Amino acid sequence: MLGEYRISGRRASDIAASVEHGVASGDLAPGHVLPPMRELAVLLGVNPNTVAAAYRTLRERGVIETAGRRGSRVRPRPASTARGSLRVEAPPGVRDLGDGNPDPALLPGLGEALAVAAEAYREAPHLYGDQAVVPRLAELARAGLDADGVPGGPLAVTSGSLDAIERVLTAHLKPGDAVAVEDPGWGAVLDLVPALGMRVVPVALDEEGPLPGEVERALRAGAGALVVTGRAQNPTGVTVGSRRAGELRAVLAEHPGVLLIEDDHGHAVVDLPVHPLAGVTEHWAFVRSVSKAYGPDLRLAVLTGDGLTVDRVMGRQQLGPGWVSGLLQWTVAHLWATGAVDTAEVARSYGERRDALVRALGERGITAHGRTGMNVWVPVSDETGAVARLLHSGWAVAPGARFRMTSPPGVRLTVSTLSAADIEPLADAVAEAAPAARPVSYG
Repeated sequence: MLGEYRISGRRASDIAASVEHGVASGDLAPGHVLPPMRELAVLLGVNPNTVAAAYRTLRERGVIETAGRRGSRVRPRPASTARGSLRVEAPPGVRDLGDGNPDPALLPGLGEALAVAAEAYREAPHLYGDQAVVPRLAELARAGLDADGVPGGPLAVTSGSLDAIERVLTAHLKPGDAVAVEDPGWGAVLDLVPALGMRVVPVALDEEGPLPGEVERALRAGAGALVVTGRAQNPTGVTVGSRRAGELRAVLAEHPGVLLIEDDHGHAVVDLPVHPLAGVTEHWAFVRSVSKAYGPDLRLAVLTGDGLTVDRVMGRQQLGPGWVSGLLQWTVAHLWATGAVDTAEVARSYGERRDALVRALGERGITAHGRTGMNVWVPVSDETGAVARLLHSGWAVAPGARFRMTSPPGVRLTVSTLSAADIEPLADAVAEAAPAARPVSYG
């Protein structure tokens, strides 16, 4: 059961430390089953309650997980490198379609906005004790959220979507808890959840978003939170429509204690409306980032939610960075106020490239998905082979392993840098590299 490793200790803290040492050294690999509590108590000559306390500590720290009669086992640890590192470096002469970046030509210039922010700082510098959220940004953010039907709630500002998601999860959940996540889905979230000592529960998708039955299954299995991307889902381009949103709200209404997190990273690059699910559960958060429309270096996301959730997020933030730079907030406020991004034009530009590629692949018998956003997801039977053959043909794409748990293999192609002249040669290369691609469900 444990191989050569022997757990030691007389106190609960010592027993827990012994197990953690075995995990850290690699002697107790993920999946190794620990002895039943009474059996280990006999081996160590201690009270079973002492072992129970040690196992409880290990569960709380995310070291082990308990599955009823199947006992306690070492839980999967976060990878030593993030999924984002599972990328194919594009050598000279190879086009990189795997980075997921927006088209630089569609990003607004920042000169005027930065100058306005500098002037605002000169007149009233952001100092210790000031409000964490710049009032002008809060005003514009609230107006936009109201227009999209997001329920009213206090506002916080975080350093991007992932920062917001992490803060919301840790505000309510603890190590060992389960989080329902889209599969395939954003690789950063698939990394984040286990890094927090929590457990990922994959939820399958179709073109309309998470399948209601899959969400129901995950929540009935004990998931304490659900993370949903409303539009431009990464990597599939899925957008939740009004019908699916109603179905998901009905499922959530049966589980009011679940924490709901909605990621609206596609704001201002997608012209389809968002259909918020918020307001059904007691605790919820809606996150809107600016990275895709205004530039990844603008590390800012606006977060709203129920009062307790936002209060906990801001309270913990005060004990770390304190606040997101007021200069950054003023910059984004000016970009919003002046309409620096033409959403319809940006969505049209990405849509033309994305739709042309999906159409060209379909003409070659290759199924591809990409309803919104800047990515196209292509199911393949041999992911590694498809990536290697495309690289040989001059195209670097993102391996699907970066984005999936149990869903079938695939590759992600970012269309941001494609021109009309690129579509046919790329479609030919994909058809040659992945001849076995066929219609399959995401999950």
